[in-house]
Amino acid sequence: MSANGKTLQEIYRQPAVWAECLRMLRALDIGALVKDREQPGAEWVFFGCGTSYYLAQAAAASFTLLTGRLARALPASELLLYPELSLPSTKGVFPVLISRSGYTSEILSAAEVLTQKGIEFLALTCDGNELAASTGRVLQLPVKEESTVMTGSFTSMLLAMQFVAAKLVGRDDFLAALDQVPATVENLLGVYGPRVEAFAKRPFADVAVLGQGALYAIASEVALKVMESSSSYAQFFHTLEFRHGPKSIIDDRALVIGLIADESAVQETKVIGEMKELGASTIAVVNRATREARAAADLMIELNSPLPSLALSIAYVVWGQLLGSYVGLAKGLNPDEPLNLTRVVTF
Repeated sequence: MSANGKTLQEIYRQPAVWAECLRMLRALDIGALVKDREQPGAEWVFFGCGTSYYLAQAAAASFTLLTGRLARALPASELLLYPELSLPSTKGVFPVLISRSGYTSEILSAAEVLTQKGIEFLALTCDGNELAASTGRVLQLPVKEESTVMTGSFTSMLLAMQFVAAKLVGRDDFLAALDQVPATVENLLGVYGPRVEAFAKRPFADVAVLGQGALYAIASEVALKVMESSSSYAQFFHTLEFRHGPKSIIDDRALVIGLIADESAVQETKVIGEMKELGASTIAVVNRATREARAAADLMIELNSPLPSLALSIAYVVWGQLLGSYVGLAKGLNPDEPLNLTRVVTF
């Protein structure tokens, strides 16, 4: 860890932050927070910007999988620029506006639009600020982050939305699984953190992060973390879609990262193996590593957990956060001060 590794410190501190958030969530009156919007007829639409947009995608996927109700995710800018496309009908809509700081410009403008339309919404935030003041429904988490890039705020807010969704439908088994995630990742960080740091010293020009299902949004966020923290060019794709054209970028300067869930491991592992055969360096983050997965990965990160794949979503993103910071350090950059970025985007 660098002497001024604020971002790295916050990445490694996440399990403790999650445990604190879970304690708060267990004491929270979820029923009052989502009153009149817990019924199957309500359409939950998650809005965010940047990392918070990928969080919105992950939250929507989690909500659908846990409740069986279709949910959507959109960038807040879409609501501002194309409201008739974003919300063609406002009947029964329950927007969730996500912002770590609580004063991201597009999110605050979206809150104004919704208020003018008489649409109640839930604010999901860490710092609170203007967003928390704009609605009576606020879920503010005890997460304090000094870094520019979002790390623990992303994972904690996703954890919170999974908790809310599971609570709505009485999934006590899933809530119990979430309770085990902090200890699971805490143990893994000691094993795999140094391996990611060593791997980050390899030279590469292009990065592709692959994921399917609920892990597609996580792949999107991992790619963004690599870009933000190391000024590297990274893209994200559905795993099997990568074979339909994008694999043309693969050579010995490429890095392919596969986020692989148990349900689709056979098919996705084949893609990672094919990219390695084409010359790419490969990282595989899996729950349980098969012989084929070990052969396909230059760096294997195995969660090896009995927990449901969806409950492990935040356990998949941590390694991309670490890789981005360690690659940045290897390039002589300071991940605490990413090029061209500020902690909050306003206009």
